[in-house]
Amino acid sequence: MSVRPAQRSDRRPARIHPAWWVAAVAFLALFGAAGFRAAPGALMVPLHDEFGWSTSVMSLAVSINLVLFGLVAPFAAALMDRFGMRRVISSALFLVALGAGGSIAMTASWQLLVFWGLLIGTGTGSMALVLAATIADRWFVERRGLVMGILTAGSATGQLVILPPVAALAENVGWRQASLVIAAAALVVVPLVWAVIRDRPDERGVLPYGADPGTYVAPARATGGAVARALEGLAFAVRHRAFWALAIAFAICGATTNGLVGIHFIPSAHDHGMPTTTAASLMAAVGIFDIVGTIASGWLTDKFDPRKLLAFYYTFRGVGLLLLPWLLQESVHPSMILFVVVYGLDWVATVPPTAMLCRRIFGDRGTIVFGWVFASHQIGAAAAAFGAGVIRDNLGTYTYAWWAGASLCAVAASLSILTRGRVATTAPMGRN
Repeated sequence: MSVRPAQRSDRRPARIHPAWWVAAVAFLALFGAAGFRAAPGALMVPLHDEFGWSTSVMSLAVSINLVLFGLVAPFAAALMDRFGMRRVISSALFLVALGAGGSIAMTASWQLLVFWGLLIGTGTGSMALVLAATIADRWFVERRGLVMGILTAGSATGQLVILPPVAALAENVGWRQASLVIAAAALVVVPLVWAVIRDRPDERGVLPYGADPGTYVAPARATGGAVARALEGLAFAVRHRAFWALAIAFAICGATTNGLVGIHFIPSAHDHGMPTTTAASLMAAVGIFDIVGTIASGWLTDKFDPRKLLAFYYTFRGVGLLLLPWLLQESVHPSMILFVVVYGLDWVATVPPTAMLCRRIFGDRGTIVFGWVFASHQIGAAAAAFGAGVIRDNLGTYTYAWWAGASLCAVAASLSILTRGRVATTAPMGRN
């Protein structure tokens, strides 16, 4: 009888591996970046009411934001190698806070381009997919796919949690107070980043999660050339048709999500008499189903041809956009709820199969190529954000913008089916 207590007394409670704490704080940073990028859609109506700025001008600011979010991402890894993840993430959050907080003093439309476009775009771009990939690669050997899925879902969660209170504040209190909430939310994460985030597991005296102590060999640290590797990857990719098919299709993905629906759904619903807070809640619901769709799409990508999955996703999305002008009304009805569910499930479902195709086709360059494909996603989003604003200003309705998005989805579905091939990827990728 005395043996069992002795055995129990020797046991120590299992300690949570530091990798999970690093992933949790990275999730908060990505969560915030997503919310900050989604917030302008809830502020466009009050800004127009106070300053009389056109939808085109406000859409241009959002377009700058979206372009920088995509173009900064491929180079963010170089900054992380040079200065460390803590400094880059903290600086990015400070830029977001400066952009959101500084916007309360705006008096001219060009200042909107600086605060919403330049500062917030650069800040959120430094916390894009490259951060999720860096955390997963450096800190995890096992569960990398799970971690990537969780961190990617952080974008949906950020939109889900931040957008409704921002819309409610903007409508009931004022857009300046809403902007200050965004700034405060960014600053709150900084101390956590500084306390928890480290560049590599050995700085915490541990191996990556799931690494075998007997066989694990730490990868060589980059000593420079991250920017050169990114540019070399782009120079290689542009010589292949598969890259252009993936990039154009993913640009259409960005145009029909972040650029079109993400920015213009709320003001379009407002045009039909729907309260801003109600429309924002519908967008938040899109975020809920986005989480489910992302995880399910990753599972499906392991089992089915990713080209066929992409064709299905884009076709489904195009049908939704085609019908949307008839679904928008003063109040929420079952058909609109169905649209929210379908569009939410489809929102970033395109990411896993697109990334898989990049790996299959471009081999060891796949990650860098996907970074540039992601940049095209944001360029498409920016073009759609601005173009839809111009359509609204000149035609008095968003209907033609929705129909244009539906037509583009048909193009993306066709390109996805035609994407095929595998290219040689044995050339050197730069010095380590």
